[in-house]
Amino acid sequence: MTAEQGAPEIAGVRRRLVEARGVQFHVSESGSGVPVLAVHGWPQHHFVYRDLLGDPPEGLRVIAPDLPGYGWSGPAPHGWAKDDVASDVLALMDALGLDEKVLLVGHDWGGFVGYRMVLREPEWFRGYLVLNMAHPWVPAKVVARQAWRMLAYQPLIAGLGMPLQRRTRFLEWLIGNAASDPTVFDHETVRVYSERFKDPVVARAATDTYRTFLLKEVPASVRKPERRRGTLPIRALFGVDDAAVHYSLAAAESARADDYTVEMVQGCGHFIVDERPELVRERLVALARETG
Repeated sequence: MTAEQGAPEIAGVRRRLVEARGVQFHVSESGSGVPVLAVHGWPQHHFVYRDLLGDPPEGLRVIAPDLPGYGWSGPAPHGWAKDDVASDVLALMDALGLDEKVLLVGHDWGGFVGYRMVLREPEWFRGYLVLNMAHPWVPAKVVARQAWRMLAYQPLIAGLGMPLQRRTRFLEWLIGNAASDPTVFDHETVRVYSERFKDPVVARAATDTYRTFLLKEVPASVRKPERRRGTLPIRALFGVDDAAVHYSLAAAESARADDYTVEMVQGCGHFIVDERPELVRERLVALARETG
């Protein structure tokens, strides 16, 4: 299989397969200049960054990999523990030969993994734009108040993710009804996202994403809360109509970071990259300028 087979067309985008830490990554990129690593979440893949890839900001090289087992990347040789995925993506950066500090963009699980990357290896990065994801320093009492949001759907994916994603229209319903503006997701966009999860490799990756989180990572975070401090500029952008992740989980007052700000976006839900691509672009360009 070539890197182009099956992936949705985005004009001007370069695609390739890159081996790193036992994962065959499908990588889409465009533009030139300062490298921007843009990492997606569930139930999506690199196509979430189609606006940046199709029209990269001047002076930026946008690199959007499919995470292990997602999109058109090969399966993960592990159970999708987020620290393992962070190691996979860091290895990918090395395999890509990136020889200067990277701007990181992360949405949803890509944002969760991104925090692990910037806390473990801050010297690789010049700044982090995180989109609709909790930061890792949320107080336990705040998490407890919002835990019902996770319990509303995450056990379902963790327990029944394979047949649910492959054999029902659950993802079509979820994506099609998730945006504050119902016109954001047309039928073709919903299809581009949901169809990949009919592949057993992709459905397994998503199931493992939630199973590992609920069974291992949540208990571990209770036993040993995150104490590492963020040392690089972190800019959070958060659609406040998010039904899955409450904006209080990204509050600046609880962030253990030297330079963290959060911008609340009214009239926008969880899928902020799809709903407000122009705002994501503006904030990325601003972060590039700020950290230049």
